[in-house]
Amino acid sequence: MGVNVIPRAARVYIGCALLGAGACALPALRPGAPVPWGTVALLTTLYALCELPARCRLVGRALGGSVPMGTGSFFPVLLASALLLPPAAAALTAIPGSLLARVEEPPVAPRRAWRAAATALAVWAAALTADALGGPTALGHGPDAPDLPYALLPAGAAALAFCLVLTALDGGIRATADGLPARAAWRGLLGRALAPHTVHGLAGLMMAVLWRSTYGPVAALFVLLPMYISCWVFAQYHRERAAHQATIRALVQAVDIKDRYTRGHSERVGHASVLIARELGMAEDRLDVVRFAGILHDVGKLGVPTRVLTKDGPLTPEERRVIELHPEYGHEMVRGIGFLGEARAAILHHHERMDGSGYPYGLHGDQIPEFARVVAVADAFDAMTSTRSYSRARPVPTALAELERCAGTQFDPRMVTALAQALDRHGWQPAVTADEPAPPPGQMPPPREPAPQPAVTADEAAPQPAVSSDEPAPQPAVTADEPAPPPGQVPPPREAAPAPAKEPA
Repeated sequence: MGVNVIPRAARVYIGCALLGAGACALPALRPGAPVPWGTVALLTTLYALCELPARCRLVGRALGGSVPMGTGSFFPVLLASALLLPPAAAALTAIPGSLLARVEEPPVAPRRAWRAAATALAVWAAALTADALGGPTALGHGPDAPDLPYALLPAGAAALAFCLVLTALDGGIRATADGLPARAAWRGLLGRALAPHTVHGLAGLMMAVLWRSTYGPVAALFVLLPMYISCWVFAQYHRERAAHQATIRALVQAVDIKDRYTRGHSERVGHASVLIARELGMAEDRLDVVRFAGILHDVGKLGVPTRVLTKDGPLTPEERRVIELHPEYGHEMVRGIGFLGEARAAILHHHERMDGSGYPYGLHGDQIPEFARVVAVADAFDAMTSTRSYSRARPVPTALAELERCAGTQFDPRMVTALAQALDRHGWQPAVTADEPAPPPGQMPPPREPAPQPAVTADEAAPQPAVSSDEPAPQPAVTADEPAPPPGQVPPPREAAPAPAKEPA
């Protein structure tokens, strides 16, 4: 969901889910309905108590910090409700705990309402499935032993029904709130949810069997101990992930401080890289990695002397060669960071070109790693559409036209097409990246002398095809590695860079 504004389609979708959840739970509230209210109250309270620690700062710190817990964290309680109660009553047990659950991002109220509605619908579907397969009878009661292994069938079917309904609903909210295409909205959701819900489903069955046994509900509480242990393990994973994010932020801040004229460039390249990757249908677990690749693509600038990055005059061939070493510097810096995965290759090869004229190794075509081809397009697009203190941004259509013109020679056409489609769907909001504000509306920035070769990348000028005499030459793009002139001063033209020496990959 959006941070502040929920799209109209998402509001309608959440409203329909709330109406559906109310219709499912309403029969339990009718006078004379055969509902074991004692069991409903105990299970409702138990599920609510399970969700409370995630909101408690003291307990959350004991568990390892901020612990984002999903529906699967305490799924055994919900499955036990589905096996022990009629469908309408089972739906009721999920609502208070879902409303109490921790919400990480705003808007809080719609997210809680959505979670409560989706969980109630999923529990209702699970209880309906278990009831149709004779689950309550198979559990036994009191001294009657449960009908094992037959009881596994209704429990497994209930867990599967819960998982399917929740996956279908979650995919729908991603499609309506985030504007994702249907294939991307549901991609990977069922696979990630099925394994944990199946494992936790066995704990839910055990809890229901103990609840019905002569030992009563107290014995069933012991089943929750392994669940809290699993939450603690998940908390450690979350802390490690937070440490990864902190590492990335520190590196990016160091680059921004050193090269102040491209501040914010790294984050926008990461965002554009995710847009491209999502449009290509990449799996969710790769989206984080491609975002890291985009954010850290210029981390090697930390190894480039500041006097070269901020030089006001033309670069000498030697200085140009120093700047062209930044992909290799960056690769060396992140070589030992294991969680970056494919991002390391993207950092090294994001200046390779499809025709083999790039650097550092002169790779061409499919020899260039996929993530590097994604980042190359995102990098060039942001360089052309960013407003700097000395240059006004190109309009998005102009930048896309330039990317399309260079597709096949410099950029992968698939990545260019994916970016264009993603921008049609989501739009683009570039920001001022220099320390100085953009020029006021109607006032042109100080003129800048065009470079001998128009550039479309963030780091160097790209060779251009010949322009016929009856067509205007394309306007050169601002490059991220090019030093900024002082306000009001026109820099002298730069010397053409010699072709980099090719090294074996």
